[in-house]
Amino acid sequence: MPESAKSTTWDPERYEAQHSFVWQLAEGLIDELDPQPGERILDLGCGPGHLTAKIAERHAIPVGLDSSPEMIGQARQNYPDLQFMLEDAARMPFQNEFDAVFSNAALHWMLDASGVAQAIARALRPNGRLIAELGGKGNIHAIERALDSVAAGYYGDTPPPRRTFYPSIAEYAGILESHGLEVRQARLFARPTPLDGENGMENWLRQFKWFYFEPLPAGKREAALRETVEALRPVLYRDGKWSADYRRLRLAAVKTA
Repeated sequence: MPESAKSTTWDPERYEAQHSFVWQLAEGLIDELDPQPGERILDLGCGPGHLTAKIAERHAIPVGLDSSPEMIGQARQNYPDLQFMLEDAARMPFQNEFDAVFSNAALHWMLDASGVAQAIARALRPNGRLIAELGGKGNIHAIERALDSVAAGYYGDTPPPRRTFYPSIAEYAGILESHGLEVRQARLFARPTPLDGENGMENWLRQFKWFYFEPLPAGKREAALRETVEALRPVLYRDGKWSADYRRLRLAAVKTA
């Protein structure tokens, strides 16, 4: 996971067991990337490495980068023959080294979006491309409303910071273009995403939003989690199944400067 999520403890085993949709739904993004044999491609925010491996299957030469030691450890265990680096995206050391940068479900964790865009531009070769998908404006709106409502009852006026941001097309395109990355395509779309099992929402909150609950005394964490789940039940639980109200921003950009 990216640098603004470093203080979140990532559980790779839970991530792989309960949240495989993160990489399974991104296989179409690999098609948009269209890796060519011999291309050097950076997988930014690679997590446990499954999409890095998909890029390698196309005979490109990928490098997976993530700032989570737990995720990089899992990636190296999953794919010992591939290259993975533990590094913050905004401080990655690459200079004109990659034909493409690929990123799925990671850039919305990177709050220093300008610093990351600058690092991406620096890493790309001239005319290199960025293919990415992240949470876009309005992503998990219902979930965040429930979290904010429950948090207000426990934290008052000082809730934990969200640690994510979900930009509009115009906002993110402006950031990229300010660093010489010309946006050629951008699309913001709803993608309600099924969550596995009766405990699907609880599992999702534990994996991705536990930082809302972690500062609470041990006895209150589970109570606050249960309150959040119950607040969401009328909105995101239908016919015995949970879903997350995802909105995704998918874009393609080219280094022109």
